[in-house]
Amino acid sequence: MGAAGAVEGVVEVLPVVEHGDDRAAGGDLTAPQLRLLRVRPSRASGVIAATRGRGRVRSWQAVRVAFLLPIATSGDERVRAARTAVLPVGSFEQHGEFMPLITDTVVACLVAGRVAEDYPVFLLPPLTISCSHEHAGFAGTVSISARTLLAVIEDVDESLRASGVDNLVIVNGHGGNYSLRNAVQEATTVRRRMALFPAAEDWNTARVEAGCETTSHEDMHGGELEVSLLLHGAPQLLREGYQAADHLADDRPDLLTVGMRAYTSSGIIGRPSLGSADKGAAVLNSLSRSFARVHELLEG
Repeated sequence: MGAAGAVEGVVEVLPVVEHGDDRAAGGDLTAPQLRLLRVRPSRASGVIAATRGRGRVRSWQAVRVAFLLPIATSGDERVRAARTAVLPVGSFEQHGEFMPLITDTVVACLVAGRVAEDYPVFLLPPLTISCSHEHAGFAGTVSISARTLLAVIEDVDESLRASGVDNLVIVNGHGGNYSLRNAVQEATTVRRRMALFPAAEDWNTARVEAGCETTSHEDMHGGELEVSLLLHGAPQLLREGYQAADHLADDRPDLLTVGMRAYTSSGIIGRPSLGSADKGAAVLNSLSRSFARVHELLEG
């Protein structure tokens, strides 16, 4: 038995590509093979790490399980009896040639997963498609309307309250989801029961504490911050080329009207070359500390 009733077990993942401990991070991969992976819940959060023997799993299948989908059971949540749920909201949009379309979802899940490790909250699976209309025209980008996103948030919130979870924190990994601010404002007119995290101030504090060299304005998309988080939390998703992909476009007053393509052909606005795993770890540490304020607001 793990903390808060979490149980160790096994999950079958097919196929899985793995590195042995003697492999460098960028080493050659073995052939895909069927593996039984031991599931090790991280504290009380229901976030898992998957391992087999002394090897480290390095595949999209393992990343999908470990970062995106909580594995807590109904019994785990009954024991946890959380008053606050955490919902990661990502996107499915271009992030240049070296970061996956799910980058914002991975970022949101890394933040939400860290929060769930450090606080007694109910971790939900992510929303993986949201409002990415500013990236229209780039291959792979898919969006839903703001009204659809808000309808989903409203339905999730209603379902949570029906099951006795009164508070909801939306962990937003995509800056284009402007309507989420309105959703939180409308939900909190009577009582503080919903929050949007991280706030701009939380991201700015995290950048400073992590030693980032760029600001949020100049490092808007696919830059130092996002690369750092992936290098720390999901390096297997990052492809070579980010070191030479810097592109600055600080003057973009008409972004809402003309979209990203008017300011970048690569899809990047920022300095990905400055990213590092250490910065990514420090960003998550800072955001976890900042979440204490939100947790106190909702449950204090």
